[in-house]
Amino acid sequence: MLTLHWSLPPLEEGDAIREERATGRAGHWRKAMTGAGVWSPRGVRWRALLVVSAILVLLGYGIGGYMLLGSSPSSAVYLTVMTLTTEGSSAADRLSTGGKLFTASLAVLGVAVFVAALGVVGTALVEGRFGPHGRMLRMQYRIDTLRDHFVICAYGRVGQAVAREFEADGIPFVVIDSKAGLEEVMQRDKVAYLIDNASSEQVLRRAGIDRARGLVCAVDSDAENVYIALTARALNPAIAIVSRASEPASVDRLARAGASSVVSPYVTSGRRMALLAVRPHIVDFLEFSRPGTSDCRLEEIRIAADSHLLGRPLRQACKGVLPLLVRRADGTLLPHPDPDSALHPGDTLIVFGDLTALRPIEE
Repeated sequence: MLTLHWSLPPLEEGDAIREERATGRAGHWRKAMTGAGVWSPRGVRWRALLVVSAILVLLGYGIGGYMLLGSSPSSAVYLTVMTLTTEGSSAADRLSTGGKLFTASLAVLGVAVFVAALGVVGTALVEGRFGPHGRMLRMQYRIDTLRDHFVICAYGRVGQAVAREFEADGIPFVVIDSKAGLEEVMQRDKVAYLIDNASSEQVLRRAGIDRARGLVCAVDSDAENVYIALTARALNPAIAIVSRASEPASVDRLARAGASSVVSPYVTSGRRMALLAVRPHIVDFLEFSRPGTSDCRLEEIRIAADSHLLGRPLRQACKGVLPLLVRRADGTLLPHPDPDSALHPGDTLIVFGDLTALRPIEE
């Protein structure tokens, strides 16, 4: 796999990005009013719960009131139901003046609750709760709950392969694709998705780019990948961006646009074929250690400033697993590291072992 790590300064933002940033503010307002605000699916459910509670309270009010007026429990239930359903009853004519006034109040309250119930149903219909617009709102609400996730741009063959790897590893992600014909496929795969243009700043914001862990540009067009990387880097300077490049000349452009790593599918497939021909057992080992294929796997562990592994020697930190490589914060590589080597902030530890032994180290 061709992977480049460049430190070139990103290109300056153009007028198009500044224009989309301005429209992005309007997008935030719309999202607050539709995706995650008072008109969210949670809001509809809350109003429906209030209506159901009001009906139960009204039934209790009617039954209790008629029983206080001297009716038997069965008669109280009958009179309450007849009044609330506006059917009426001949027994109401035999009620005292207080009973008639109580019946009138119960009827008025019943009509009020009925109108409120109609309002909830009408609101749900207007918001598209039962249509495509409602599906979009629910999907946006699902995306708004994600944190430390990945954004996959395009759900073609490459994007689907990336999504399957993330699913096997339990990593949350969002897919952005402008092709409406792929919506059925994404619904079948039960992935979080947006049908829109991935190069739009507003769409990237809706996908949670500001709180995302990484971005994968898998669009067929190198020019669009460059623009996506440029926009994402402007929105989140710390995000990791991995992009595909169909043409060799696009590698440098993507790096300048802010891509952390650039992959050429043609070069990658060629190298893989060569490895299978010359070193097939190495490829088998890498496939064997993929998530979901066995109980053993390769894992990359980042040593943060508050990590419980900080300052501990490898022989204590890596109990039950094999440390293969340590990459220091300055980029120095330590293959087959000394078991007495201590871990420092910013180090990256590559280990191989059983999942049950890896979990205590990762936590």
